[in-house]
Amino acid sequence: MRAVLVVVLFALVAACGVPAEDLPRAVTPPPGPFPSPATAAPAPVETGSATELLHFTREDRLVPVIRRVDQVPTVDTQLGNLLAGPTPAERDDGLTSALPGAFSNAVVELVDGQARVTVAPADAETGRNDQPLAYGQIVCTLTARTDVTAVIFLRDGAALSVPRADLSLSPGPLTAADYAVLISPR
Repeated sequence: MRAVLVVVLFALVAACGVPAEDLPRAVTPPPGPFPSPATAAPAPVETGSATELLHFTREDRLVPVIRRVDQVPTVDTQLGNLLAGPTPAERDDGLTSALPGAFSNAVVELVDGQARVTVAPADAETGRNDQPLAYGQIVCTLTARTDVTAVIFLRDGAALSVPRADLSLSPGPLTAADYAVLISPR
């Protein structure tokens, strides 16, 4: 009797597997989003009918961040939100900004689809070497907008040559393609 029971149990266990197939087939995932098992606490529910795309940094890479907002921000507001830096939750996710210390001030004007960003240098030499990330944050954030095609940086009314991802200097106009190698998937 015991031998029959062992054989029956073995047959049942063997029948519970996934059948083998000779060719791969496409699998359609169920609708998401899926909670991340790495997240200890549930993420706050984002509200708002519009999105705002900002680029922050993590480990010398540009990381796109989508925020839900009540309305599409103006180009001034979006630059201000970028300059304000990551939220506490975004910082907890390891995001930082290369902008502090790179500029003491930045103002944007939209002219014929080009964002003209006037920057003031930082008050003192900070010794930072992440300028491509700082300029890339601004360029990638602003050119993600539908009303901005390129970014030009100005200082005292004159075009400013800024470092691209490959460290070459360019007076602009700059696009996200100039910093594409620095962009990391979320």
